[in-house]
Amino acid sequence: MAKEKKSITTAEAGQKGGATTSRKYGPEFYQEIGQKGGRVVSEKYGPDFYHKIGTMGGHKVRNLIKKAKESSEG
Repeated sequence: MAKEKKSITTAEAGQKGGATTSRKYGPEFYQEIGQKGGRVVSEKYGPDFYHKIGTMGGHKVRNLIKKAKESSEG
């Protein structure tokens, strides 16, 4: 009897690869690449960028809460 290979989705393959990378390199690996990415964004856009996106996120959350309250009242 021939063994059949189980097909996996792209998402499952990504999760499997991520888990393997995590076991191989550990949390320090992700911390280091996160710091590098943050440094690049900071140099490219400057400190005002973080203020702007934080404000935008706050407005989005406020509007979502407002909509949720309105729909639960009505």
